[in-house]
Amino acid sequence: MGKIGRNEVCPCGSGRKYKHCCLRQQSAAGAVSPMRRLKLSLVAEIDRIRQAAREGREAVLELGVFVLWANRAGAAWLLEIAESDAVQVAAAGEPVEVEIDENPETIAINWSHTFGIRDRRFYLTSYADKRETFLEDAPVKRIHAAVRRIRKKYSAEQLSRVHLDTPPQNQSTG
Repeated sequence: MGKIGRNEVCPCGSGRKYKHCCLRQQSAAGAVSPMRRLKLSLVAEIDRIRQAAREGREAVLELGVFVLWANRAGAAWLLEIAESDAVQVAAAGEPVEVEIDENPETIAINWSHTFGIRDRRFYLTSYADKRETFLEDAPVKRIHAAVRRIRKKYSAEQLSRVHLDTPPQNQSTG
């Protein structure tokens, strides 16, 4: 991920321009990088959604390009909007460990699924076996509304920069 421009949307998820949000804080001595702050915020939001799952409360939270949701059955998921990635963060009210790797420029999450909303239903497709599953108890209306708000807030170009292209593997030279 490249350097953040002063007039771009701040990566902390506030929706404000970077120059009016985290740029000032970063210039202060010992300031935490915007990506570090986003990771701290993301970890805090994961804890919040896990708490809702533990209590059996339906909840939907938004943070930048992420949507987190919990249902009354105690399941909770973290969704990323740009590539429709998903990972479960709680099951039956108990936390599911999620690997979040971070360096000063990026945050990498070990996504296990992709998600889709079709015909007012929430579907997950596993990366491991490509099996599609329908989640009956997902708060689909609220998730769909959150996804629409995020896609409206960020341009296609901004969303495309959320992911880094990975180099092709196993190419033979002739």
